[in-house]
This record gives sequence, C-alpha cells and structure tokens, in this order.
Amino acid sequence: MPFADQLIGVPVAEQLIRELQDAAPEHALSSLNAATKSLPGLSLRERSDALRDGLLADFPESYSQLAEVIKTAAHESPSFTGWMIWPVTSALATRAARENTQSAFEDAMDMMALLTPRLSSEFAIRVLLKHDLAAALRFAQQWTASPDEHVRRLASEGTRPYLPWAARVPQIIKNPTLTIPVLDALYRDPSEYVRRSVANHLNDLSRHDPELVLHTAQRWLRAADSTTLAVVKHGLRTLVKRGNPEALALLGFGTPTVETDGPHIAQPQVPWGAEVTFTATVRNTGTEPMPLAIDYVLHHRKANGSTTAKVFKLTTRTLSPGEELEINRSHSFRAITTRRYYPGTHSVALQVNGLPTGKTEFELMAALTD
Repeated sequence: MPFADQLIGVPVAEQLIRELQDAAPEHALSSLNAATKSLPGLSLRERSDALRDGLLADFPESYSQLAEVIKTAAHESPSFTGWMIWPVTSALATRAARENTQSAFEDAMDMMALLTPRLSSEFAIRVLLKHDLAAALRFAQQWTASPDEHVRRLASEGTRPYLPWAARVPQIIKNPTLTIPVLDALYRDPSEYVRRSVANHLNDLSRHDPELVLHTAQRWLRAADSTTLAVVKHGLRTLVKRGNPEALALLGFGTPTVETDGPHIAQPQVPWGAEVTFTATVRNTGTEPMPLAIDYVLHHRKANGSTTAKVFKLTTRTLSPGEELEINRSHSFRAITTRRYYPGTHSVALQVNGLPTGKTEFELMAALTD
C-alpha cells in the first residue's frame, strides 16, 4: 500500500487547486491553499478531511455553488481524477447533508455516481447514507442497472457494513437485510470487479447475521451462473474460518474422514521477528473422495498471558481414499501495524472442515535489546 503522501500529497493537492481554479477563476482558494500546507504529518483520511474543509470554506455559499464548480471541472478536464476526488466527493456529500434539502441530496447522489469512475465515491456516500438511508438506498438500487461497472460497484461497496477506512452506518449494521436487494441484483454481474464487492459485502454481513448470509447464499446457488459459486465461497470465508457447519456443508465440505499427523515444529524457539515453520500430513481414511477445507490456527499470546486464535487459509483439496497431503508452511512474526506480538508460549493447530486438531506449542523469544 502506498504511503499517504503518495496518494494525497502536496502535488495532488496542488493539482486539485489548479483544476478548481480553471473551473472557477474568480475564487482565490485561500483555504484550500492553507490546507495543502498542513498535509505533512497527517494520515490519509486526515489529509482528505483537511482538503474537504478547505474546499467547503472556499465555496461557502450553497450546495449548488460548490456543485457547479465541480461539474465544470469534471466536464472540462480529464485530469480531474484520482485521489484528489476523495475530498471533492466528501465536500459535496457534507454540504448536501448540511443544507438538508431534497434537491441538494438528490444532486449529491448523482454526483457520487458521476465521479465514482474517477475515484470511488464509496467513502463520501456514507455521509448521505447516514443522512437519509431510505432515499440513498433507492439510488443504490437504481445504480445496480447502470451500464458503468464503477457505478454498479458503488451500489454494493458504498453500502457495505464494514467498508475499510469508511465511517460506519449504524442503521445498516443494525438491520443487515436492508442491503440484500442490492446484492441480489449484482451477484451475477458480468464484472468480476463488481462481484468481488458483492462477496465482500456478504462476508461483512456474516459478522452479525450468519443465518441471513447462509439463506442468501443458498438462494443464489439455486439460481446460479458460472461465477456464482466463486462469489459464495468468498462471501462465506469468515464463516468457513469459524468452522460454521452450515457454510461448510453448503460448499461441499462435510464431516472429514481423515487422519492428521501434526502439526510438527522443527524449531520450538522462534527468534523475535522470524518465522515459525510447521509440517503436517492429512490422509483420507475413508472409502470415498473427501473434499477438504484446511486452515491453520495461530494461538497468539496476549499481554496478560492468555491467548487469542487467528485462522489463516491453507488450502482446499479433494483427497482420494488413502491419499495423503503433505503440508509445509511458515508463519512470519515480522512486526506489522495490524497486530502486536508478545514473547512467550504460542501454539499452532490445523482446522479441517471446521474441526480443529491438537495444538503444538512453540516459544516466541523476546526482542533483543541494545
């Protein structure tokens, strides 16, 4: 992932100023210029918010005043595109919500669709969803029939319950059924870009309503095309990792007739920042071919000495009667921003069709100090 200054850095902000200056030469854009100078040291979202606020300050009169300038830039300049669009769509959505008129709201929704091919409006649209969810969902439903795959994807991605980087929409989290009509319209979309969003959206819903997700997946599989199974597999991935028996059965993974040897760890003491390597063998002891979903589970040590489990995908495979699968996998303990590691006893186990094997312990050594 590029750094924040590569996505919304000073050069991008300066280009945004030039684009808007060409569209509205009578405006000095002093607030946007000041916001550009404040960008170093800010996170990506903070950079977008700073430019959004500068834009709103430079065009304070009304939603229509701001929207006309943005429409001019969009229609006249092909270089009005990329990451500079995030603060622009955020400014439009914010101003429309504050103005609180039907005309501003509807035009802002149209602007989300107009600009989303230049950079997805999935973040900005959350403001409008929170402002008037029913009306915004009506727009999203209409977008599912758009000839533009970016607009169709916006219908799914913009309404996701747990869209990364985006503000939550509490009403959608509280009532997961609200966005199912959008997904129903898109799960067989000709664009893989759109279908991927549908699968991620379905997976988001599984956090709170597994039954709804399973029922939806079953309906889709009864009216499937050649791409539907892949959408369902990706949409059920969290339930599969959790060992949900209904999700596993829906994908053809029944109670396994296997014998597992391992996992075995060659180096039971793992240096800080290094990898733990484990091996295992899985053998089909039954008399029929056995489809298997095989994951591994890392039991991470926490600061208080307890452990927490994290499931990682290994493979899916069908083993013939008597066939063995050799597993050799490494897991890195290199420092990352999304997880903090603690020295001490950890363990690893396999999970076969949702059923865990015995755990094998290893010691993560403390970091060396100068």
